[in-house]
Amino acid sequence: MPRSNRNRQVVPESRHMLNQMKYEIAAEFGLNVGYGSSTGADTEFGSELGAIGGSSSIRRPGWGHLTSRENGSVGGEITKRLVRNAEQSLFGRL
Repeated sequence: MPRSNRNRQVVPESRHMLNQMKYEIAAEFGLNVGYGSSTGADTEFGSELGAIGGSSSIRRPGWGHLTSRENGSVGGEITKRLVRNAEQSLFGRL
């Protein structure tokens, strides 16, 4: 498959919202990501939820130092929330 077809978003305007959701969920899970990023979501939500650190003892900016399980947990939670929101909008409050 050509690279241009991978991870193509149907609604390109959703990129910012999904990125924000990703950082919020990572902070909720206590994962240290995005230190020094322009979004500031890691420190904004992390301070509300307590210490940031997670299971990883290395504290570097970005997502590369996290395990596959940690990254997958964030992606899985994004999927669960998007499905729940879609169900609520289609079928009303469940």
